[in-house]
This record gives sequence, structure tokens and C-alpha cells, in this order.
Amino acid sequence: MTAEGTVTAAMLAIGDELLSGRTRDKNIGHAAHMLTLCGIDLKEVRIVPDEEEEIVAALNALRARYTYVLTSGGIGPTHDDITADAVSRAFGLPCIHDEKAMELLGAMYERRGMEFTETRKRMARMPQGAEHIPNPVSTAPGFRIGNVHVMAGVPQVFEAMLDHVLPTLAHGRKMLSVAIISPYGEGEIGLRLGAIQKAHPETSIGSYPRFGGSGFTTELIVRARDESVMEAAAADVRAMLEAIRVEKEASPA
Repeated sequence: MTAEGTVTAAMLAIGDELLSGRTRDKNIGHAAHMLTLCGIDLKEVRIVPDEEEEIVAALNALRARYTYVLTSGGIGPTHDDITADAVSRAFGLPCIHDEKAMELLGAMYERRGMEFTETRKRMARMPQGAEHIPNPVSTAPGFRIGNVHVMAGVPQVFEAMLDHVLPTLAHGRKMLSVAIISPYGEGEIGLRLGAIQKAHPETSIGSYPRFGGSGFTTELIVRARDESVMEAAAADVRAMLEAIRVEKEASPA
């Protein structure tokens, strides 16, 4: 947790295919939604290529800054699946064929009548001393080391692993929110909205412009962990919109 008592997280998505556009990431949105439900603030997301130097640098930066880091991708059997190596290097630990993971995978391939090849054994590699993240979909486990949780990139597997991870994390106070529709565009409300945000530092006020057939409107989202704090800011936003309405009616056409 941070000094303010909030729980924070970052996500590191790994894979050349994400950066080339060949694969469209689905894991970031799912993780953001699930973390929010747990009162954990997802503060940063990075996407890096299958390059060990890049993974190590990003991981070390994120794990030092946030309560938790979630990673996706790069723990499969192929030559470019190097996440286990990079995480081991980031923690200064040897990357080993974990004995329990070898047993799980070996038994799975035996049941399927398939050879447990050296390539497939790569999925049992992780930093020495890491704890398993169960994989009920395809057996090959993810792993946790320190505050870093390493999971698969395949969305179905990532989601199943995350379901096991979330109950093990410290949960924070859930963020509350209220939506207010402004009939005015951001250009008309920007300065006044900034003043309201400054007056309510414990809230986060988002401004999202919309364009319909009748012109621009703006959806204003007031967020806070305390309902009374949120409602106080929301009241000021509504009062600001009412003041603009009155000014417009009073001004000459």
C-alpha cells in the first residue's frame, strides 16, 4: 500500500505481436475492470517487445513504484517466450525448471499420450523460489515472485490465472463514481471545472466530450472513495452547470 493507504498496480503486457498490431490485447481491459472491483488502482500500463533488456527495465521500474505488478505473455514454449528469463534476471535469481511444474506438465502430457519434449519443458521454467499461479485451463502455471505476478498472454488463461491471484492481494477501498451530463462543451466549462477539481483534491473529475446530432455535450464523472466527498464535488459541478444556464438565459440573444 502507499502512504495514503491505497493499493496500486501496474500491468506489463509483453509481446512483439501486441506492438505490431497482429494481436489485439484483451487482457489490459479485463485486468483494469477486475482490479477496480477490488479497490486496487491500476496506475500504469506498459507494452514491451520480446526483448529481455526492455522487459527487465520496465519490470524493475514498475515493481519499485507500485504495490503489485501483473504481467501477461511470454511464458509459452517457443524461443521468443523469454519472460521467465527476464523476470529471473530482474530479481537476480536463477531461472530453473521448477520441480512441481515439471511434475504437473509431465503428468498432463502423459495423460494426453504426448511426448514431454524439451520445448514443452520450457513452460516449467521460473525464478528459483517462485510460487505457482494455478492454470486450470492448460496446466502450465504462472508464477509469483515478490510483488510481481506473471501470467499467460492467452486471454482465457490470463483470466483464469487472475481469478486465482485477486483473492491473494490486499484490497483497497472501492472507488465510487457519479455521472453528470453537461449540455455544454468542454470549452465552456473547462476553467470552472478545473477550479472545482482544485477545491476537491480527494476526488478525480473526468471530462468526456460527446457529439450528437444536436451538438456537443460532456459527460462528467466524479470519482472518490468517500461518498460524502464525492457528493460534495458533484454538488459543485451541478451548481456550476446551473450557473452557466442562468448566465446564458440572462445574456442578450
